[in-house]
Amino acid sequence: EVQLVESGGGLVQAGGSLTLSCSVSGEPFDRYTIGWFRQAPGKEREVVACITPSILSPYYPDSVKGRFTASRDRYKNMVYLKMNSLQPEDTAVYTCAADRGIWTYCQGPFDYWGRGTQVTVSS
Repeated sequence: EVQLVESGGGLVQAGGSLTLSCSVSGEPFDRYTIGWFRQAPGKEREVVACITPSILSPYYPDSVKGRFTASRDRYKNMVYLKMNSLQPEDTAVYTCAADRGIWTYCQGPFDYWGRGTQVTVSS
């Protein structure tokens, strides 16, 4: 069983930066695919970063590529999402997730989910 808890969300001005943290517990997660997702009200859930075991560079969609950086610290059992140049359209609930499967783009079903942290970007 894997548990994930996000933190670090909040209100930030457009153009600013914010770093989200995800604490992963229950099992070693170095062999898991870790994904960062976001969902705004009325919109589809969107992958914003995907960390795949044995892949050095995470996957990012075009919407955040160059602005978001995902990383993992296996010794602290933490994953992070550093977000730069935030814009109002980045406003959403951000959630981390883990799965045993190898999902290069985090498009497959994930077994373990956090409950999310709100990120609000003001104009």
